[in-house]
Amino acid sequence: MTFRLGDIAPNFEADTTHGHINFHDWAGDSWIMFFSHPKDYTPVCTTELGETGRLWSEFDRRGVKPIALSVDSVNDHNGWKKDIEEVGDCEINFPIIADPERKIAELYGMLPATPPQGLPLTVRVVFLIDPSKKIRWMIAYPASCGRNFDEILRCIDAIQLSDKVRIATPVNWRPGDDVVIVTSVKDDEAKKLFPQGWRTVKPYLRMVSLNQEQTNQ
Repeated sequence: MTFRLGDIAPNFEADTTHGHINFHDWAGDSWIMFFSHPKDYTPVCTTELGETGRLWSEFDRRGVKPIALSVDSVNDHNGWKKDIEEVGDCEINFPIIADPERKIAELYGMLPATPPQGLPLTVRVVFLIDPSKKIRWMIAYPASCGRNFDEILRCIDAIQLSDKVRIATPVNWRPGDDVVIVTSVKDDEAKKLFPQGWRTVKPYLRMVSLNQEQTNQ
């Protein structure tokens, strides 16, 4: 299945390391980071799941619940989880979905176009899903390339901020940097939204520094 940003993330039921779940029910009113892994007991996946556990407080602070998918069984996941916690020096507080028949991987387009011989393994896909179950961001890495979790957190921050304030984030933006006033906000309205003023680079490019009240609203 091919998704576009704004599509509703498909629902499914699955067995996980936290028991059987209905995905939409489990998600509730939270943001979700849904990410896939090629296979249990593999080196890159072990580092990625460990990093997710290590960054648990960062995801929790943003109201994001991580959930991982791998093509092995729950029993395999539970055994692998011990290695992940040891290597990552962390606790794995999030569920890992068992998908041995690749049904969820196929539903979410997580399988490569030209899989190697044998059963296909999922690539490293990340979906950010908002509380209304809409897909807001997605990115795919090949199995050989570990994900950049700094970029994942940066994108979560940017998307959540743009939901609060009528701005966009420029190239290489980091929290605390100046942002862009969107072009749909004309100057008269911008004066009310951003009484602190802004810097006009071009008529269509207005940079503004947000205050604490604006970022926390």
